[in-house]
Amino acid sequence: MSTVDKKIPILIVDDYKTMLRIIKNLLKQLDFNNVDEATDGAMALQKLREKDYGLVISDWNMEPMSGMQLLTEVRADVKLKDLPFIMVTAESKTENVIAAKQAGVNNYIVKPFNAATLKSKLSAVLGNF
Repeated sequence: MSTVDKKIPILIVDDYKTMLRIIKNLLKQLDFNNVDEATDGAMALQKLREKDYGLVISDWNMEPMSGMQLLTEVRADVKLKDLPFIMVTAESKTENVIAAKQAGVNNYIVKPFNAATLKSKLSAVLGNF
């Protein structure tokens, strides 16, 4: 079983600064310290095209580009299409989960969540650590 490289660059995307800080702190608790931030989907796409990331953790509800639109763009991009993508949302509506799965999301986290939840989602996507 290969272990996860905790140095992988992770991009977190959320238009709410407090949420960015919370996710960054949770990742830090799990020893992931190579974390960049974007405050909307357009900024995230630009960063994703400039640097090789190992994972995206994106909020669903953002303006002007939602997490769902970002996911669609990432999956449509030849260079980014296999990038692990975790969607974060405050709503656990079944249709949202299905839509995200169909769009190619790797996993899904419902707010609020803690380090243990984040760890299990990361393990499911990246492998155990």
